[in-house]
Order: sequence, then C-alpha cells, then structure tokens
Amino acid sequence: MSFKEKFQTIFSSHSETSEQHGNETLKTRYFKTSKEKALQECLNIVKQNNNFEILSVYEERGEISVQIKSPKKALMVMTVITVQPFRTAIDFSVSTETKLPTDFQYSSKVIEGMYEKLEKALPLVNSR
Repeated sequence: MSFKEKFQTIFSSHSETSEQHGNETLKTRYFKTSKEKALQECLNIVKQNNNFEILSVYEERGEISVQIKSPKKALMVMTVITVQPFRTAIDFSVSTETKLPTDFQYSSKVIEGMYEKLEKALPLVNSR
C-alpha cells in the first residue's frame, strides 16, 4: 500500500472493498456458494446484531442496505454477485456519520468483521 493510499485510509470516513484494493483485508472475497445462499447468510449475520437495522433488500440486484446504530452511526451496503456457478463475490461499502474528517478506521473494521463472520459460515474460494 502506497503512502497516499495509507493516508487516505486513515483520514477517511468511508471504506469499500474492491478486487484491486491496496489493503489486503479490503479485497473482494469469493465464496463457493450460490447468490441466494450468500444473500441469506448476509441477512442472518445482520439480524443477529442488535446494532444493525436492515433498510432495504434488493434480491434481484444482490444488494442489502443496513443502518449501523452504534457504537458509531454508519450506512453499510453489501453487494453479492455471482461471477461463475458456485463462485460468488461479496463486496462492502461503509460510510460513517461523523463531523470529523476521519472515523479512525471504524468503517474498515466493520468490513473486516463482516468478512470474518462470512468466512466462518461460507466456504471461501480466495480473493481472486
């Protein structure tokens, strides 16, 4: 990760995953499952957390929007895409509500925590 990327990560209130991300923990993860099972597992994880509130579910687009109520308010969007049969990518985008220019990497930690839970529930293929 370059100095510029590191600086942007530290002084940001938004984090998202991608295939070519400089931070290994924020690279897209691929699971050996169907889109439907991946969406259901994402919903199960969200429902188990009292600090999460589901705002919308668009099954046809593979998108779930979640309001995080505490410890910091944030909006999380989960996107589930089938790239091959039984190879499904799950990406996250988390934006934190803060008056400061940084969320002290809270949004990154939310994504890392979600991936940890998903890796326990679904078979991980790799990060591409």
